[in-house]
Amino acid sequence: MKTIILSAGHTPDSLPENTGCTHIIAGSALLREKIPADCLRDDSGENISVKNREYCELTALYWAWKNLDAEIIGLCHYRRFFASPSCRGSFLQPDEADYLLRFFDVLLPSERNYIFETNYTQYCNSHNAADLDLTRSIIMERHPEYLEAFETRMSMTRGHRFNMFVMRKPLADEYCEWLFDILSELEKRLDISCYTEGDRRVFGFVAERLLDVWMDANGLHTTDLDYIFIGKEHLARKALAMTVRKIRAGLKNAQNRLNHKES
Repeated sequence: MKTIILSAGHTPDSLPENTGCTHIIAGSALLREKIPADCLRDDSGENISVKNREYCELTALYWAWKNLDAEIIGLCHYRRFFASPSCRGSFLQPDEADYLLRFFDVLLPSERNYIFETNYTQYCNSHNAADLDLTRSIIMERHPEYLEAFETRMSMTRGHRFNMFVMRKPLADEYCEWLFDILSELEKRLDISCYTEGDRRVFGFVAERLLDVWMDANGLHTTDLDYIFIGKEHLARKALAMTVRKIRAGLKNAQNRLNHKES
């Protein structure tokens, strides 16, 4: 069985040994540096490589959807890799993924739990509420059978992130057709001209929230795997940034309520 787990990155730097992954350069069309022959690139065939600054690792996923010949595909990226469930400290190998997919539809990274925030409020405090509000409208118009799952997931405090998964290619094709239909419509309607460089990655951020929606609505049988992060994750810095974002969001909401009251 042909299983390919992609690891999307922005540079042709070598992967750590024994990751079980195939390196693909996300945003190859934007890279001036020469790409080694042993790396895949996402700007051949049908692709959206030039949109990498807005779509992040999804340009590699789009390329795989349209061009990759495999029975099972997976996506990791940058410094995160699936961990082996059977060998502590090791990376998930293709043969392990093959075996697990005899029992599950999708392999996912461990869920994130925001505890005091819902998926919706966490996103709004970190990015722009319009991103998800417009996404909801598009789902209601184009895929109304997913609306209940979307609203349920937005009200929950936990969810899978990073756009990482492993699944059989026909199932991944179904997911991509649904996902990119929504994102392409969102791209048409959403004005990101005033977004910060970070918030311009909006389509990657929204997709992170949509994977759970799609799986829930289709009743898929999933399992979570630990993931290995290469390098320092700066958890304290992230916690401080999250606190600052919440304070700013609270002040902004209070000002909006005051302005509404005065008007």
